[in-house]
Amino acid sequence: MSEEIIDKIELALNSMRPFLQADGGDVELVELTDEMEVRLKLTGNCSSCEMSHMTMKAGIENGLKSAIPQISRVVAI
Repeated sequence: MSEEIIDKIELALNSMRPFLQADGGDVELVELTDEMEVRLKLTGNCSSCEMSHMTMKAGIENGLKSAIPQISRVVAI
């Protein structure tokens, strides 16, 4: 099951990447925990952007939870 969820996460992230990459950033999936917590790493310009918290919560977390309701939360590491 976990591998199937990871594939869905990657698919959802791939749909968001063009927006991040347009600003010189990107996102990497680091881990999916047993508690269904998704741990992501913002890279490039996104890693130091003042708006990265908003990008993570309003954009990435909402998008992932919409695509994969089993996700409990999304955190940046």
